[in-house]
Amino acid sequence: MIHVGLLFEYATLNGGEQSMLAVLRRLTGDPDIQFTAFAQATGPLAAQLRSAGIPLTAFCVRDEHGRKRPAGELLEQLNLAVSRCDPPLDLLHANSLSMARLVGQLTRSDIKRTGHLRDIIKLNKKVIADLNASDRLVAVSAATRDFHVAQGLHRPHCDVLFNGVDTNRFCPEPSLRSDLLAVPPDAAVILNVGQICLRKGQLDLARVVAAWPDDRTPVHLVLVGERHSTKQESVDYEQNIGHVFDLAGRSDRLHCVGYREDVPRWMRAADLLVHTARQEPLGRVLLEAAACGLPIVATDVGGTGEILIDGQTAWLVPPDSPQHLQAAISEALQHPATSAARAMAARQRICELFDIRGAAARLADFWRSVVGRTTGPV
Repeated sequence: MIHVGLLFEYATLNGGEQSMLAVLRRLTGDPDIQFTAFAQATGPLAAQLRSAGIPLTAFCVRDEHGRKRPAGELLEQLNLAVSRCDPPLDLLHANSLSMARLVGQLTRSDIKRTGHLRDIIKLNKKVIADLNASDRLVAVSAATRDFHVAQGLHRPHCDVLFNGVDTNRFCPEPSLRSDLLAVPPDAAVILNVGQICLRKGQLDLARVVAAWPDDRTPVHLVLVGERHSTKQESVDYEQNIGHVFDLAGRSDRLHCVGYREDVPRWMRAADLLVHTARQEPLGRVLLEAAACGLPIVATDVGGTGEILIDGQTAWLVPPDSPQHLQAAISEALQHPATSAARAMAARQRICELFDIRGAAARLADFWRSVVGRTTGPV
């Protein structure tokens, strides 16, 4: 048996946390792997870890005011927490780029150090050096790996392992839209799922929907997700989404429903998922929507093209291009047969390449290879 420690940066449940939780739920029955989580002791993530039966050791990245603790303090805290593990850890895996950097700084010869790269962001030489100091890394897409390799990351040091999705939970099923949303029966519902922030581009979508031509099928926009950042620019960004609809006299066509745990129900009730990210390592919401059989329009950024194929499984458009976005949405809504065919093809692709069973098995094999163990059952 190998003992794997999992280091989490955030207490919330965004894509990175959901992706790891999906793996853990699949692997908790594996007799060859034991897990210990290092995370904030309270919050949505802690609740889900406990629900999955994962032992939790308190590790607080931020202080009581929400400020990130100094690197030296975090490293000391981590060293102490790891030292108290019984049985000792064989491997410590960081679930985010920032935590992967911290793990790289951990100077312990008795523990293998690995981490997930789930972000496409510019890094300085010191960060790259810290990442290269770990034993191995995992990138969620080739686009993510290649971006960081161009910055100096050791390419042989980094494996590409796609995230997975539970295709039994996220699957096509009949749904009554009226159970979730009060919209006219002739309206089309566009769904966007994700953290409300500039990187996800919801304001771009809001402008297109608010200006939707009167001579076409009326369109309503549902935003599932919430804003986490307290920066003024983030607060303003969220407020501007509502202002766009207010100025157009169409405030009734925007539905902000916040964080939801019943995302599959919303996906089954919608006509189209529109994902307007300006940067996307590997969009988990795209995996989920495709698995649900929901037609997709998405910006062709980062690892999105590794999930979806333009013209076959989705409509992929350039970022920051309202004309292309509006045209793709219009085509998807006006040609339901084409949308259904692409959605069916996307579902098949997800089942073949991104099912959680395969993703969990590949990550478990990765951990075993790092510690020098043979492949076991999943």
